[in-house]
Amino acid sequence: MRARIFQPARTAMSSGTAKTRHWVLEFAPESARDIDPLMGWTSSSDTQSQVRLRFETKDEAIDYAKEHGIDALVSEPKARKPNLRQRGYGENFATDRRGAWTH
Repeated sequence: MRARIFQPARTAMSSGTAKTRHWVLEFAPESARDIDPLMGWTSSSDTQSQVRLRFETKDEAIDYAKEHGIDALVSEPKARKPNLRQRGYGENFATDRRGAWTH
Protein backbone atom coordinates (compact mmCIF):
# COMPACT_ATOMS: atom_id res chain seq x y z
CA MET A 1 0.00 0.00 0.00
CA ARG A 2 1.20 3.47 -0.85
CA ALA A 3 0.26 6.52 1.15
CA ARG A 4 1.32 10.08 1.66
CA ILE A 5 1.79 12.00 4.87
CA PHE A 6 1.19 15.73 4.70
CA GLN A 7 -0.02 18.75 6.60
CA PRO A 8 -3.17 20.12 4.90
CA ALA A 9 -3.19 23.64 3.55
CA ARG A 10 -5.76 26.22 4.59
CA THR A 11 -8.82 26.63 2.43
CA ALA A 12 -8.85 29.36 -0.20
CA MET A 13 -11.90 30.95 1.45
CA SER A 14 -10.24 31.66 4.80
CA SER A 15 -7.12 33.29 6.11
CA GLY A 16 -7.10 31.29 9.33
CA THR A 17 -5.01 28.23 10.07
CA ALA A 18 -7.67 26.01 11.66
CA LYS A 19 -7.47 22.33 10.66
CA THR A 20 -3.92 22.81 9.32
CA ARG A 21 -1.95 21.95 12.46
CA HIS A 22 -2.40 18.20 12.36
CA TRP A 23 -0.79 15.68 9.97
CA VAL A 24 -2.79 13.45 7.63
CA LEU A 25 -2.00 9.98 6.29
CA GLU A 26 -3.93 9.44 3.06
CA PHE A 27 -3.80 6.33 0.88
CA ALA A 28 -3.11 6.60 -2.84
CA PRO A 29 -5.83 5.23 -5.13
CA GLU A 30 -4.97 1.76 -6.43
CA SER A 31 -7.66 1.60 -9.11
CA ALA A 32 -9.21 4.14 -11.42
CA ARG A 33 -12.70 5.47 -10.86
CA ASP A 34 -15.52 4.14 -13.03
CA ILE A 35 -18.46 6.13 -14.35
CA ASP A 36 -21.88 4.58 -13.95
CA PRO A 37 -23.52 4.58 -17.41
CA LEU A 38 -27.05 5.10 -16.08
CA MET A 39 -26.65 7.83 -13.45
CA GLY A 40 -23.22 9.22 -14.33
CA TRP A 41 -21.91 8.82 -10.78
CA THR A 42 -18.29 7.93 -10.22
CA SER A 43 -17.37 4.92 -8.13
CA SER A 44 -14.34 2.87 -7.24
CA SER A 45 -13.70 -0.59 -5.88
CA ASP A 46 -10.79 0.76 -3.82
CA THR A 47 -12.03 1.30 -0.25
CA GLN A 48 -8.64 2.55 1.02
CA SER A 49 -9.06 5.78 -0.93
CA GLN A 50 -11.79 6.77 1.54
CA VAL A 51 -9.47 6.52 4.57
CA ARG A 52 -7.81 9.64 6.01
CA LEU A 53 -6.02 9.26 9.33
CA ARG A 54 -5.16 12.33 11.42
CA PHE A 55 -2.18 12.59 13.75
CA GLU A 56 -0.95 15.32 16.08
CA THR A 57 2.67 15.14 14.89
CA LYS A 58 4.57 14.02 11.82
CA ASP A 59 6.51 11.45 13.87
CA GLU A 60 3.28 9.77 15.01
CA ALA A 61 2.16 9.41 11.40
CA ILE A 62 5.52 7.99 10.30
CA ASP A 63 5.56 5.54 13.22
CA TYR A 64 2.05 4.36 12.37
CA ALA A 65 3.04 3.79 8.75
CA LYS A 66 6.13 1.80 9.78
CA GLU A 67 4.18 -0.35 12.26
CA HIS A 68 1.59 -1.29 9.63
CA GLY A 69 4.01 -1.76 6.72
CA ILE A 70 2.72 1.22 4.73
CA ASP A 71 5.07 2.74 2.16
CA ALA A 72 4.57 6.44 2.95
CA LEU A 73 5.88 9.52 1.21
CA VAL A 74 6.25 12.53 3.54
CA SER A 75 5.50 15.97 2.09
CA GLU A 76 6.85 18.89 4.10
CA PRO A 77 4.60 21.98 4.24
CA LYS A 78 5.77 25.24 2.75
CA ALA A 79 6.32 28.00 5.30
CA ARG A 80 3.68 30.70 5.11
CA LYS A 81 4.65 34.32 5.48
CA PRO A 82 2.45 35.99 8.11
CA ASN A 83 0.24 38.82 6.88
CA LEU A 84 0.39 41.25 9.79
CA ARG A 85 -0.82 44.79 9.39
CA GLN A 86 0.39 47.46 11.76
CA ARG A 87 -3.01 48.52 13.05
CA GLY A 88 -4.96 45.38 12.20
CA TYR A 89 -8.50 45.04 10.86
CA GLY A 90 -9.65 48.26 12.52
CA GLU A 91 -7.44 50.20 10.11
CA ASN A 92 -10.10 49.68 7.43
CA PHE A 93 -12.50 51.90 9.39
CA ALA A 94 -10.08 54.46 10.82
CA THR A 95 -11.20 58.08 10.87
CA ASP A 96 -7.68 59.34 10.24
CA ARG A 97 -7.24 57.63 6.87
CA ARG A 98 -4.97 59.49 4.49
CA GLY A 99 -6.23 58.09 1.21
CA ALA A 100 -9.68 58.10 -0.36
CA TRP A 101 -12.10 55.42 0.78
CA THR A 102 -12.57 53.22 -2.25
CA HIS A 103 -14.51 50.01 -2.46
